[in-house]
Amino acid sequence: MTFRLSFLLTVLFVCSSIAQNGTPTDYLSAQFHKDRREALRKKMPQNSVAVFFGNPVRNRANDVDYVYHQDPDFYYLTGYKEPNCVLVVFSNNQTNKDGKSYNEMLYVQEKNPKAEQWTGVRLGTEGAKKDLGFEVALNGKDFLNSGIDYKSFNTVLFKEFENDSRNSKREKADLYKLTEAFKTQIGFDVKTEKQADSNVQNEISPKKSIAVKKATTDTKSITTYMASLREKKSKEEMVLLTKAVRISAMGQREIMKAMHPGMSESEIQGVHEFVYRKYGSEFEGYPSIVGAGNNGCVLHYIENSKMKVENDLVLMDLGAEYHGYSADVTRTIPANGKFSTEQKLIYDLVYDAQEAGIATVKIGNDFSAPDVAARKVITDGLMKLGIIKTADDSRKYFPHGTSHHIGLDVHDPGLYNNFEENMVLTVEPGIYIPTGSDCDKKWWGIAVRIEDDILVTANGPMNLSGEAPRKSNEIEALMKEKSVFDGLNLPKLD
Repeated sequence: MTFRLSFLLTVLFVCSSIAQNGTPTDYLSAQFHKDRREALRKKMPQNSVAVFFGNPVRNRANDVDYVYHQDPDFYYLTGYKEPNCVLVVFSNNQTNKDGKSYNEMLYVQEKNPKAEQWTGVRLGTEGAKKDLGFEVALNGKDFLNSGIDYKSFNTVLFKEFENDSRNSKREKADLYKLTEAFKTQIGFDVKTEKQADSNVQNEISPKKSIAVKKATTDTKSITTYMASLREKKSKEEMVLLTKAVRISAMGQREIMKAMHPGMSESEIQGVHEFVYRKYGSEFEGYPSIVGAGNNGCVLHYIENSKMKVENDLVLMDLGAEYHGYSADVTRTIPANGKFSTEQKLIYDLVYDAQEAGIATVKIGNDFSAPDVAARKVITDGLMKLGIIKTADDSRKYFPHGTSHHIGLDVHDPGLYNNFEENMVLTVEPGIYIPTGSDCDKKWWGIAVRIEDDILVTANGPMNLSGEAPRKSNEIEALMKEKSVFDGLNLPKLD
């Protein structure tokens, strides 16, 4: 497929995903979330109940909060995007006092016109039923005295408490109150919790503390169940994840054309994120990493504060998030449009390592296969260049793993066993030679990472982010093209 045709298809896809009122229509369907709850239910032990809480509201400063982002597991199972919520999933059908059968309950924020005037319309119980397909949807305050007899279940499944929510004076059923109510309902031993938080050795576990009440808790299995579900993507998920990846690749293409030595790291970040918004991405999947020269040697460098990238290599690790699904794409390019001799040698070595890693992404191979293949290429290459003397020294310059799952989390959960069809993972080898390293100074300050998002298929690996050039000569060629940002000149602020 040519780039021009690919671009036109993307534009058509964007247009077809917008409703008459201008809002997106291509979110995951209510049926998708319902199917995921049913898949979870099949993994749960008999006579068990699983309880999920939404993410807490994160405070930025004083009376300003960060933009809310739902817990990925919660969103995966419900589609609900608001805070202060609880999902209860039963392995077996329950019967209410009216004789009606049910197997799940969603507790949501209560409708509140005054609050909604400030922070937006809430879905409420009726919206949860209509839009999300829940038969039983209740207000959060109903969970405070839910009446669920957790002692009657063989197992109560939930994730370990993080205890990172605030007790709001405005919300009668915020996450803090919901989790505290749940602790009371299951007989959770708060003293035990404090012991665990203090890393006290041989503490009484929450499981034992509740056992005297003839109930059993399990905070480990639910993580395994969710990882096994989320590591393989459905067709519906792949539409959104592929779009996030392609948007990210387009950001890399545009900055390749716009890049020049006088740009700042922050300006480069801004070009990427502008492209994301232009294509309808709501967020970045993680803080954008733009590191020029030695800054690229900091693996998760997010300051992006260098005022001029000059003639350095610029490492750009960024990913668009589209409807919850996050890409993770890295390119490293010469700010002046031309790799120096040393830069090209290191770059091409990383490229060869990535090619070797991608080639191993085949059904049945161990998840570690890309790392083994890429690490061998880099180790041999560094020794040939005289940068290292022994194979063990290569980890100093390639200190991280090569692959991880992506999806609703940029580091998506998974069991990390063998590759299976419809997994999506990164392949991202790198070489980082900080100033002061034990090698010839000509290599100092060179940092290269190349990262692509790879779909496991029956026919081998498919590079979803391949629209962003990877070969050094292809990067140099694209950097010669004109950019839509070339004529952007804002007034000077003296």
